[in-house]
Amino acid sequence: MFDAPSSPPPPPVRRRLRWRFVALAVVLVLIAGASAGALVAWRAWTSPGPLAEPAQIVVPRGGMERIAATLVERGVIRDARAFAAAAWLTRGDGPLRAAEFVFPAGVPLREVLRILRHERPVQRRLTIPEGLTAHQIRALLERTESLAGDIPDFNEGELLPETYAYEWGETRGAIVRRADAAMDRALSEAWAARAPDLPLANPREALVLASIVERETGKPEERARVAGVFINRLRRGMPLQSDPTVAYAATGGAPMDRPISRADLDRDNPFNTYRNRGLPPAPIANPGRASIAAVMRPEATDFLYFVADGSGGHAFARTLEEHNRNVARWREIERGGSGGASAPALPPAPAARSPSGPSGGRR
Repeated sequence: MFDAPSSPPPPPVRRRLRWRFVALAVVLVLIAGASAGALVAWRAWTSPGPLAEPAQIVVPRGGMERIAATLVERGVIRDARAFAAAAWLTRGDGPLRAAEFVFPAGVPLREVLRILRHERPVQRRLTIPEGLTAHQIRALLERTESLAGDIPDFNEGELLPETYAYEWGETRGAIVRRADAAMDRALSEAWAARAPDLPLANPREALVLASIVERETGKPEERARVAGVFINRLRRGMPLQSDPTVAYAATGGAPMDRPISRADLDRDNPFNTYRNRGLPPAPIANPGRASIAAVMRPEATDFLYFVADGSGGHAFARTLEEHNRNVARWREIERGGSGGASAPALPPAPAARSPSGPSGGRR
């Protein structure tokens, strides 16, 4: 008896087609998944971030984890892991920097990384006003919290009052060194352009006189005239009799919160120009460029005296008799006898300085 013949095996071609179909289906699924993943990644890379409004943010040192945590905390990015992955994948574009940056509202991830790598950090500004003493400048540097480090030693008159740009985290020492170098340049340039025959032996003496001029008047148009008065008195061997030097002798450079007294005028101190002829031994403040220039090119006059005039400026005189009349007018203003005239706008310091001087306004 013969067995029934078995069905023939499927042709090899048909089997191969079946496996190719399965493989193609798997590939298509993988491609679809990869495409979806790529779409999600692209959206995370380019879509607006969560930051609601522009923000100025200090990005701290400490590595990727700390940077990412700060950006999440400040609402710049949503996901620290996505940020770290994107930073690693684009590491060829440069390192991430710790500094202070401005991030616009809705900044996308790719722009966040560009800012951290290439944007210029925020430029802060510190202004040292003209006429501050070393004591006051130290206090200013100390309370500027965006600066770092200790304040190095510096002497009175060594720093040029100006506005200095700096970045968050710059050291106080760097600001002091820049201001010191700026003063050296300004003084050297002004000395080279000075008028002939000044009774000043060197740039240091010019700096000392400029510091007195700076504290004597707050009116720019008066600086050269005030400097001229002191130059005339130096030439004649007359004491300068400058109230700011008396205040400096009394406080050592700290602000003075009271009027100058007779005891201050009589104080035996080398900075007291009522008791000592010539210049004090050192500057009494840090003068600005304008006061330095005024001393190097003083106004040519024969004035020997000045006193406050009640308008924020000064009345100048050639003779003691004329000066005494100006003093009498100033005292009348002080008493409110000239129709209720207000007190003058005084120079920056000392706070309670009497422009005429307790001794009767001698200059």
